[in-house]
Amino acid sequence: MEFKMNPDGSMSPIEGPAGPQGAAVPGAQQETQPGQLHMAPDAMPAPSAAGGPLIKDSNTANFMQDVIDASMQVPIIVDFWAPWCGPCKQLGPALEKAVTQAGGLVRMVKINIDENQELAAQLSVQSIPAVFAFKDGRPVDGFAGSVAESQIKSFINRLLGDAKPPMEQALDAAKEMLEAGTPDEALALYKQIQAEAPDNEVAIAGVIRASLAIGNREAAEKIIATLPMELKNMPEIAAAVSAVELDEAAEGAGDIPPLRQKVDADPKNPEARFDLAMGLFAVGQHELAIDEFLNLIHMNRSWNEEAGRVQLLKVFDTLGPTHELTVAGRKRLSSILFS
Repeated sequence: MEFKMNPDGSMSPIEGPAGPQGAAVPGAQQETQPGQLHMAPDAMPAPSAAGGPLIKDSNTANFMQDVIDASMQVPIIVDFWAPWCGPCKQLGPALEKAVTQAGGLVRMVKINIDENQELAAQLSVQSIPAVFAFKDGRPVDGFAGSVAESQIKSFINRLLGDAKPPMEQALDAAKEMLEAGTPDEALALYKQIQAEAPDNEVAIAGVIRASLAIGNREAAEKIIATLPMELKNMPEIAAAVSAVELDEAAEGAGDIPPLRQKVDADPKNPEARFDLAMGLFAVGQHELAIDEFLNLIHMNRSWNEEAGRVQLLKVFDTLGPTHELTVAGRKRLSSILFS
């Protein structure tokens, strides 16, 4: 079965033998820029899940049913690949993982171009891997070549619009629990998410933060100790690790009144002000702690290998990038550092 592209961008089957177009194999002339397929974007309403397998192999004969018709219900990602294609072997599993995590809001169809050359030619596939997204019976987005997971996620997010996959909804709910002061509930939900996606950066960071919030720093440290370096270096996890380190450093800071007396007695003593800032953080007086760290940095930025700035950044990591104290504190820090 062959397909033709209609003026409105939709596709429909046509009868008759295949045309003389070349198949998508090595040596095909490139008509598009490397890494991009030029398709007109389309407005994407929030999709709804439909029945059927999330990922399946298909062919020219079943393309109408598996892609065109199915895309009337849910966005369909079509992956053109071949067994001899090295980049396909990298992209395919990453695409399948992202589609699975979308929880039924998008589905995927795999087309082997060696077995479906006419179809690949009709869609002007010039190189592989080539990925198309279909919605409402028409191609609405796409890319060529192996891309990073972050680009795959952005690609799928464009298809989903305002709809959120179940995992993202669960992560948002766990974050709200943690911020609302119910870390036990947050920890249980983060662990459930991590069981489904062991390498999910946000879930791992959430387990660490929630463990710390319920006062179980030992559990948080055990989790950190088992993480490979590539996970530890991920931004969300690195911030959670900073929170654990700061909590440990602040533990022995001491009572606030004696610390305050030392600063009052010698306002230019950087160590006294540092200890006061750590003590304030330990008892939850975050705003006052930030004030003292900023005073220290303004007074003696280089003291003890910039310890004031290092610990202040850990405070920001602990509070989170969107916390009002973090936002205001970063502005004040920039003003001091670049004045």
